Amino acid sequence: MGFTPRTEALLDRASVICESRGARLTELRRQVLGLILNREAPTGAYDLLDQLRSTRHGAAPPTVYRALEFLQEQGLVHKLERLSAFVGCIADEEHEHDHAAQFFICRGCGKVIELEDHELAHALTDAARRVGFTVSKATIEAEGQCAACRAQA
Repeated sequence: MGFTPRTEALLDRASVICESRGARLTELRRQVLGLILNREAPTGAYDLLDQLRSTRHGAAPPTVYRALEFLQEQGLVHKLERLSAFVGCIADEEHEHDHAAQFFICRGCGKVIELEDHELAHALTDAARRVGFTVSKATIEAEGQCAACRAQA
């Protein structure tokens, strides 16, 4: 399975990140992550399965779901609940792998932009505190229109 040089570099970084945490980026996990990183838009589990079957004929849904679960645990992908799809997140080694993330999802082209706005995360934590709630993890997904699609309209 051939990936772009950019994707290969990100996969190498992901492997180093996993090793530093005592985890292993197996060939299957690497393939699934590479398929996600190679895409411009978020990709669903069954799309990944279809792509995997071109090289792994025995691939089944549990195969993909186990790989995705590992990748999520390692902070290498995010699941966009609204789309039931995954996007890659290969950050620097010093980057916290369980960070608060915010996503802008374009309804026009499907492009997803990930933010890590600490002010927004703090605002959510403060709002929760005011009502006696403790946030353990939060992902914010906002739908709208990207600048390119707005310009075309």
